[in-house]
Amino acid sequence: MSKPNIAIFDYGAGNLFSLKTSLEKNGADKIVILNDLKGIEKFDGLILPGVGNFDPAIKTIEKSKEILVDVVNKGFPVLGICLGMEMLFENSEEGKLNGLSIFNGNVKILPSHKVKIPHMGWNNLDIVKSGSKILEGIKDRSWVYFVHSYRIVPKKKDTDIVVANTNYGIDIPVVIEKNNLFGTQFHPEKSGTIGAKIMKNFIEACNKK
Repeated sequence: MSKPNIAIFDYGAGNLFSLKTSLEKNGADKIVILNDLKGIEKFDGLILPGVGNFDPAIKTIEKSKEILVDVVNKGFPVLGICLGMEMLFENSEEGKLNGLSIFNGNVKILPSHKVKIPHMGWNNLDIVKSGSKILEGIKDRSWVYFVHSYRIVPKKKDTDIVVANTNYGIDIPVVIEKNNLFGTQFHPEKSGTIGAKIMKNFIEACNKK
C-alpha cells in the first residue's frame, strides 16, 4: 500500500498531535495542517478533527464550504471525527450558526436525565449495516473511545448513512458513511487497535481516490 498525503483542517483549537501521530503510524505519508481548503485537491484525503466548539469551528470552515461540498461530491475521501462529523449536519444545539448541511439532520445534546454528560470512556459498536469501507475488518461489539456531549440525529432521508450505533442510555449513531465521506462520533486516534484499523481503512480509501 502506498502512503497518501492527508490534510487535517484546524479550527483554531490546536491539540492535533495525537491525530497526526495516528495517521503517521498507520500508513499516511505527509500530514499537513490547514486552516483553509484552497488547493485541497493536491492531497489524497481530508480529516475534520474532533476538537473545538461548533460555532467557532463553523466560522473557520465556512469560507471553505463551497470547496468542501465540491470535493465531497467528487468522491474525495473525508473523515469527520466527533465535532468534525457533527458539522456536516444542518445545525447543533451547541451553537446558533447553521452547519454545513451536507447531511439532513441536526445535533442534539445527550439526555442529561438518563446519562452523565460528557460521555467519556469506552463503548461497544453495534454495526447495523454491512459492507462499510471505514469499518472493514472491524468486528461487531468492538470497543472504541468517546469524549462528547452531543449526538447526531439524521432526518429520515439520511438514516441510511448510519453504519454503527452505540448505546449510552439511548441508541446513538456513531459511524456514518456515504461514498467516500465518513464520520465517527468516537475518536479513532484514541481507540487502540480498533481505532488504528479504522485509520488504516481511511488511508486505504485515500489511496483509491
